[in-house]
Amino acid sequence: MEMVLSLIIFGGCYVLLVLEKWNRALVAGAGGVLMVLAGIYTLDQAFGEYIDWNTIALLFSMMILVSLASKTGVFEYIAVAVAQSVEGRPVPLMFMMALITAVGSALLDNVTTVLLFAPVLLTMTSRLDLPSTPYLIVLILSSNIGGTATLIGDPPNIMIGQAVKDLTFNDFAINLGPVVLVIFISVMGGLFFFYRKQLHVEEEKRQQLMNMNASSYLRKDRTLFQCLVVLACTILGFVLHPLLHVELTSVAMAGALLLMLLTYKEFAVEDVLRNVEWVTLFFFVGLFMLVGGLESTGIIDEIARSIIFYTEGDLAKTSLFILWISGILSGFIDNIPFVAAMIPVILEFKDYGMSNIDPLWWSLALGACLGGNGTLIGASANVVVAGLASGAKQPIKFIEFFKVGMPIVIFSMVISSIYLYVRYLIFFN
Repeated sequence: MEMVLSLIIFGGCYVLLVLEKWNRALVAGAGGVLMVLAGIYTLDQAFGEYIDWNTIALLFSMMILVSLASKTGVFEYIAVAVAQSVEGRPVPLMFMMALITAVGSALLDNVTTVLLFAPVLLTMTSRLDLPSTPYLIVLILSSNIGGTATLIGDPPNIMIGQAVKDLTFNDFAINLGPVVLVIFISVMGGLFFFYRKQLHVEEEKRQQLMNMNASSYLRKDRTLFQCLVVLACTILGFVLHPLLHVELTSVAMAGALLLMLLTYKEFAVEDVLRNVEWVTLFFFVGLFMLVGGLESTGIIDEIARSIIFYTEGDLAKTSLFILWISGILSGFIDNIPFVAAMIPVILEFKDYGMSNIDPLWWSLALGACLGGNGTLIGASANVVVAGLASGAKQPIKFIEFFKVGMPIVIFSMVISSIYLYVRYLIFFN
């Protein structure tokens, strides 16, 4: 009976998340509370076993760091300076924004990056009288592709990194970076060719851009230096994690606390905390509780056994199966709940004789992160950009994004399959 109840609660919440009729944090939280009320697990178990507080703390710390850095105007400065560096030419501007977004998504996280750059991009396209949709679509795609490359780049990777302590920041970069680079170059080349005829800028508009003073956006005091140094040191701490033997969450928390202490006179703590994406954090809390219900009732074990049965326990088949399933499903449902459900499934594979399951983690990361490019609801970054675009009265049409995004997902899955097979799986056959 408990198994049926947990499935009903989880499935109902999943449908509501896809439909987006209600706030997703409320949906996930309500589902988690229903799990407790139904007696599937106790509240002590929810808070002690199923909610991953390391992931919550890491996200919270990064939100504080980026919130403080954004108050210095450094991100607006970068956007204007980049546009001026290419003299307002539309195609080079698209390439530079895509590159900066991809790099920013890898080093900060893609949701934070698009929150910072989407408003700036909307302003830029308005000033240059350019259609915003192609640029916003490229922003979404490059953020999801770039975020795939590192442990902190995309929420699914953060969740995997917290679940598997042996996988470091460098492991993600080394194992996912090469294929992400190939996919980014290929996809962006195709998009520039696809959109090139839609992008034209009048000479007068270009001159207006060139006359802007990019440095006027910067807060020219000590806080700028403090924010940049602490942010750089935090990222360096992530890279040196294997040598320092300090948890990523501890590094992020230390960086956030240090920066708040250094800047509390200029930026009130209350204002900083007000800018934290609390909805996202509470969504994760509810999500962990939802998945905990599936784990508590043994459904996760059944899924693991089913995949093993279907793939006959073959590492190559299992890896490619996870890649394609996660890639396709993440295009139609938010990739965060899918990854939350799959993590305990993959952990179960060790009990079924698989000694080396690292390729399965890379398959899940590639599939979930890149698959999020399929539709506007496939990843958190997509939803954020779509919301900002609608607020600026320049909405992105679902079908228009789908026509571009889904072929890119299929292409990304093909490239990822070849990469995984050649690098990790060929010697197991």
